[in-house]
Amino acid sequence: MAQQTVSQYEEIKKRVKDVKLYINGEFVDAESHETFENINPFKNEFINEVASGDHVDIHKAVMAAKEAFNIWGRMKQNERLEYIYKIGQLIEERIEDIALFESFDTGLPISQTRKQVARSAQNFRFYADMVKSHLSGEAYQVDDEFINYTIHKPVGVAGLITPWNAPFMLETWKIAPALATGNTVVLKPAEWSPLSANLLAEIIDQAGLPKGTFNVVHGFGETAGASLVAHPDVQLISFTGETKTGSEIMKNGADTLKRFSMELGGKSPFIVFEDADLDRALDAAVWGIFSFNGERCTANSRLYLHERIADEFIARLKERVDRIIVGDPMDPNTELGPLIHKTHYHNVKRYIEIAKDEGCEIYSGEIPAELTSGNYVAPTLLLNANNAMKVVQEEIFGPVMAVMTFKEEDEVLELANDVKYGLAAYVWTNDIKRGHRVSQAIESGMAWINSQNVRDLRTPFGGAKYSGIGREGGYYAFEFYTERQVIHVSIGDHRIPQFGKKA
Repeated sequence: MAQQTVSQYEEIKKRVKDVKLYINGEFVDAESHETFENINPFKNEFINEVASGDHVDIHKAVMAAKEAFNIWGRMKQNERLEYIYKIGQLIEERIEDIALFESFDTGLPISQTRKQVARSAQNFRFYADMVKSHLSGEAYQVDDEFINYTIHKPVGVAGLITPWNAPFMLETWKIAPALATGNTVVLKPAEWSPLSANLLAEIIDQAGLPKGTFNVVHGFGETAGASLVAHPDVQLISFTGETKTGSEIMKNGADTLKRFSMELGGKSPFIVFEDADLDRALDAAVWGIFSFNGERCTANSRLYLHERIADEFIARLKERVDRIIVGDPMDPNTELGPLIHKTHYHNVKRYIEIAKDEGCEIYSGEIPAELTSGNYVAPTLLLNANNAMKVVQEEIFGPVMAVMTFKEEDEVLELANDVKYGLAAYVWTNDIKRGHRVSQAIESGMAWINSQNVRDLRTPFGGAKYSGIGREGGYYAFEFYTERQVIHVSIGDHRIPQFGKKA
């Protein structure tokens, strides 16, 4: 490990402070004064103490958000959007700082967190622009009797529960549209990645939003998360995370008729036909599973290769796996860092052992000796896999890709759809008719033809089947974050039925 990164690690470690809750415009301890430890995944060393909120703190945050909604929800649109633009500007001014803290906290390589934080600033600018240009209603005239028109209104208090992979960007991905449309927010970040959520609270506090508009309650899902979901004054719950947890959240929120947006697990297929550009397909396949340390919901964790090109592709895939740079997440040359937490590390390693038991040939890269104290899993290929295997059916959420072959288009379509998930899909072929045909036949919320996962903020993001409910992104987020009301206006003396008029 380079001396520069050693000193950088120690410098950031010195700068980390204990994390408090952010409620009603103030950084406060949990009412119980309970805390939990935050651990760095690179060395598995203690980082700091984090306030552990529970139902009491959630209630305080919700009540603050409910009170603030009377101001924020009724504020003139242009005035409210000025705050949104300012948050984006403040994030942009601190990109390097936020990126370093996120790499330190999560193990994501700094070269990747920098891009994610830059995108976070864009999320706020984008939704401010989108509200101006697309948050509009419709009007319907009925002859000379009526004009019927629709308006979008903020719903109220939005409960946002965010994951630990790319936490800062995914927090802003929800917060920006929620605030821009006039809702107030209670954020429950993932307990494994609290640092960047705290930085976001500092930035929003600096932006000067009315007290209570934005609140952060750190804590565990069973306490803080469950209390947020069950609270009767929280109208919206947006959750990104594991499918099983999403199902539990929906059950717990059913009694109060919550509106849910769920972006859940994935087991996305990557299909390479015999006529594909193999160089580009190889680049996309390697990046799609090994970037973000494999902790990506849209990762192409199932690779299907046409049998005519399978041997060549696998040989080249092994070469690429051998050359992936595994290292310190704060080193700009690192391509693969440690997994977020020791618990998750053991779970991913468990799946690799299951793959061995199921008959896979395991091919993996190497972990440098100086990195063994961290949560490192080498980039791994599960060769000779098949769809019946547990490691092909279940989400592993690590740098592990199952590799399989196929002969015919109909066969690979059946294999691609033979999982409970349906988030993303990738199709590689130079036959554009086949590309469209196959992509449309795959049961997924999103599909890319001859491309890796590239995002356009204007398009909907979400999954089918067990991969989620609803869509985020673009104006599609307005369906979740606003209430559409219709106003019927009489413009003439239309006939009204006259019950009971006659004697």
